[in-house]
Amino acid sequence: MTVARDKYDLDAFYINGEWRNQKTSGDTVDIVNPANADVIGRVTLGTAAHVDEAASAAKAAFKTFQMTSRAERIDYLEKILAGYRSRYDDFVEAICLEMGAPITLSREVQAYTGIEHLESTIQALKNIELTESCSGYSLYHEPIGVCGLITPWNWPISQLVAKVAPAIAAGCTMVVKPSEFSCLSAQLFAEVIDHADLPKGVFNLVYGQGPTVGSAISHHPDIDMVSFTGSTRAGIAVAQAAATNVKRVCQELGGKSPMILTEGIDLEAVVPECVWLCMENTGQSCNAGTRLLVPEDLHDEVVEIARRTALSYVVGDPSDEETQLGPMANQTQFEKVMGILKDAASDGVKPILGGPMPEPSGASGYYIQPTIFAGLSRDHMLAKEEIFGPVLVVIPYKDIEEAIAIANDTQYGLSSYVYASTEHTAENISRRMKSGMVHINGAPLVAEAPFGGYKQSGNGREWGRYGIYEFLEVKAVMKIS
Repeated sequence: MTVARDKYDLDAFYINGEWRNQKTSGDTVDIVNPANADVIGRVTLGTAAHVDEAASAAKAAFKTFQMTSRAERIDYLEKILAGYRSRYDDFVEAICLEMGAPITLSREVQAYTGIEHLESTIQALKNIELTESCSGYSLYHEPIGVCGLITPWNWPISQLVAKVAPAIAAGCTMVVKPSEFSCLSAQLFAEVIDHADLPKGVFNLVYGQGPTVGSAISHHPDIDMVSFTGSTRAGIAVAQAAATNVKRVCQELGGKSPMILTEGIDLEAVVPECVWLCMENTGQSCNAGTRLLVPEDLHDEVVEIARRTALSYVVGDPSDEETQLGPMANQTQFEKVMGILKDAASDGVKPILGGPMPEPSGASGYYIQPTIFAGLSRDHMLAKEEIFGPVLVVIPYKDIEEAIAIANDTQYGLSSYVYASTEHTAENISRRMKSGMVHINGAPLVAEAPFGGYKQSGNGREWGRYGIYEFLEVKAVMKIS
């Protein structure tokens, strides 16, 4: 059944296979449309007691769900996929409304990632080896148990499905906390789960904030593993809390991804692609290419192409089919990015485009102009810190050795992008990148490939079979030959 509710008033949690109304208790936060700052609803926030209730349901369900067959789990995932497809337009609308993703981006990319993750997980589950016979012993890959899944607001359905699908595939049960800024798509996904006949207690959803519900999940003694996507600062807090129970933590955190351009490439083709790698989703992607590293003698030409490209973007109402860049997803992130840009201006650092003035077409929404800084040193704050907004930094380098050194000179290591006139050159550079993913000459993400990073970008992998492995324990059973 679908929970009975006002259109955007989310006052029930999904626990043990049913919607439990919280209308008479708990604090609430407004659901705000970032395109115009209008309050369009509210969400009731959970507490540690709700996490206890959800974890208890998940623990009870794990006793039997861990014993389900591969075929049964595939059947559940295929039902979820069918339900997701049937509600696709609803997901597109929800993502556009809750975090300001342009409707075309929401339809073609944001919402579609849910289908990609479900399909790739199903295929991976069909092919993955869960038992192995070795000389003198056997290996069994078994579900880890009850999992806490904490998801972000910037790719709300992508990260939700990228955690839920492999957890189900592994035979785990779960307590899910979506971001309080992007609950509409999470609500829809819970409704899809409700129609998929998943056993009670396998999937539990509690709305809440990080310091309360997120912390309770991380500390909880009955939760065996936490999968978290968000800022590095919050990830550290999750890991510290989880350490008290020595639970496994899988983290996908921040990034400051370099894009290295080398001599001999087609700048008119490549530079616009690089600008979009930064600006897509209004710069709110952990793997966004935010540092453009260019040969010194090409710097001015690259900057001019980048400026011209960013000026061509249509910034405005995300519900308009022509819009390419929407608002920042929420007021908190808007104020953070504006603060960074104002600090830079106070230090005398001027962008060649954009800056600390709100986008004129944004009216009362949380709009920031596409912004480009040029000629900065590798040590400048703008070149080192994750901004998480539509802000590109162009950095010149003397030779490829310096480019590689600059690219790796960061606390992060999620993605790198390399453009070279030959694949051999690009491949050689890619092997020296200290990042979990490298894209050569515009190659896109692949849903089956592992997604994750080095250093403070995290310590786990998602997507495909590697995503399933995160939810499995390995047991060795020794045998006398």
